[in-house]
Amino acid sequence: MTAARPVRPGAPDAHASSEGNAWADACLAVRLLALDPAGLGGAILKGGPGPAREDWTAALVRLLSPGGPVRKAPMGIADDALLGGLDLAASLTLGRPVARVGLMAQADGGLLILPSAERLGPEIASRLAAALDQGEVSVEREGLSFRASARIALVAYDESRADVDEDGLGLAPGLADRLAFHLTLSDRQARTAAGRAAAIAGEGSLAKARARLARMGPADREVVEGLCAAAEAWGVGSPRAALFALRVARAHAALRGAPHPGSEDAVAAARLVLAPRALRLPSGDDAAPAPPPPDAAASQDDPAPEDPAQEEREAETGLADLLVEAVRTGLPPQLLAALSDAGPAGLTAGARNRGGRTEAPRGAPRGSRPGRLKPGDRLDVPATLRAAAPWQTLRGAPVDGRGTRRRLAVRAEDFRLRRFTRAPETTTIIAVDASGSTAVNRLAEAKGAVELLLARAYVDRAHVALVAFRGVSAEVLLPPTRSLARAKRCLSGLAGGGGTPLAAGVEMAWRLALAERARRKRPRLVILTDGRPNIGLDGAPGREQAATDALAACRRVAASGLEAIYVDAAPRPAPDGDRFAKAMGARYAPLPLARAGAVAELIGGGARGSAPMA
Repeated sequence: MTAARPVRPGAPDAHASSEGNAWADACLAVRLLALDPAGLGGAILKGGPGPAREDWTAALVRLLSPGGPVRKAPMGIADDALLGGLDLAASLTLGRPVARVGLMAQADGGLLILPSAERLGPEIASRLAAALDQGEVSVEREGLSFRASARIALVAYDESRADVDEDGLGLAPGLADRLAFHLTLSDRQARTAAGRAAAIAGEGSLAKARARLARMGPADREVVEGLCAAAEAWGVGSPRAALFALRVARAHAALRGAPHPGSEDAVAAARLVLAPRALRLPSGDDAAPAPPPPDAAASQDDPAPEDPAQEEREAETGLADLLVEAVRTGLPPQLLAALSDAGPAGLTAGARNRGGRTEAPRGAPRGSRPGRLKPGDRLDVPATLRAAAPWQTLRGAPVDGRGTRRRLAVRAEDFRLRRFTRAPETTTIIAVDASGSTAVNRLAEAKGAVELLLARAYVDRAHVALVAFRGVSAEVLLPPTRSLARAKRCLSGLAGGGGTPLAAGVEMAWRLALAERARRKRPRLVILTDGRPNIGLDGAPGREQAATDALAACRRVAASGLEAIYVDAAPRPAPDGDRFAKAMGARYAPLPLARAGAVAELIGGGARGSAPMA
């Protein structure tokens, strides 16, 4: 097979070729994942929502085994909902402990979709990684001990963007390492719905391909060694990547009807699995070609006897070189250029997730330290010169290649790097009461307050999230963001009415705050309500139970040590509001006229002073 022509950075057709190849690879990946979902783990879909992502997911659901369950994990999901736990209602009815399976067990044999995966806390990420490794979940809690099968394929939506409003670090590395495909989807890659539908074809051939994959023998040694050599050349250190590449090669061979994987299948696997994980250029890229040996001409006139072992080694080397070039064709031009700029050390994992961009350190300066200079570091020139000055007599006066004497000899051990103290970013989580007849006014003011906070978010490096509670439950309407445009889109359809599930609202905001704190941010809760709950945590009506559940939720906030502000928006402040605020350990601010400006000023100045009173 002839290798695809590599696209050089800066070539006129580089961008267009990269866009077309990316969508073609995504269409191939969806069929391979449907062919071997348990073996390949799943995929990360990077990029915002759009037709391309929706069509890719719909195609995967259609191509998976018929009848396989499809589940979507809500943001901020708790352990008991994900893994399983005690079914309290059934246990009370039957008088004995009854287990309730979690979302992963419900998705057994099917697909689990993970929205906003870049915001996933480390605890939940580790639970998902363990389930992908073991194919089951183990529950040891609340007097229960059971195991449930959880052979799932995971699709994680990663919307992180380092250049707009996110940290850009993406999905937790331990979980990302367990997903074979890392795809970046864009609607530019497939401009029409007809084109997208035509690109994902061949559903009928998957049944035969599954049968071929089940009886396929092991791959040849040259394929295995070639994939491992390509992974090492591009700095892919995880052994799972090479194993995934081998599984993809086998699935690709089964898809095209081959009895075992060959060079064509290995090339596809290297492009799909190894290219998205590349961290450095191959070591030989910058080296000049070695000159031929002096007796090369003589050896051509008088060839040596054939050596089968030598021919086998040359064949293996040829396949490895082919796979190295296959990885190159799968890299976007801008990332290939970033790898070239990074040099032999390559990129860090964080820089790789940011598409090759490196961030300069930020924060208040706090001196310098000795260290190795890496891309993105700031060199403290005066401190470096001071460190080098005492050694000049011993080092002598060095001379460069042109015979010019330098005045100062500076070595790598003299480098001093600037250090910075960076305060943790703040995430303000506003839980707004969207119930009752006065919800329209409260929601309008909450929307205005969110927009005012986001207007200065870039200056304060703060994120804002919005939780609304009404009816019998609460939901995260706006995940933590600094994007004003994104906030306006999420807030435009916000409606009100129904009961007041204050406990559910406080609980949802509390869980979101814990997830943000796990991401090393400083969360702050703002509860905007009239303080008259009438829906319990279980969704049942009743003021007495609703107040009890709300107090319990408030105490959990206080026990977590979270900063909180309780804004009482009732026309006349009631004793219940002060009671909930004290249980939460929050500042109490009765604002009967909770105008957007007053709420924004209260939240913005809450960390600096006492809350204003009406």
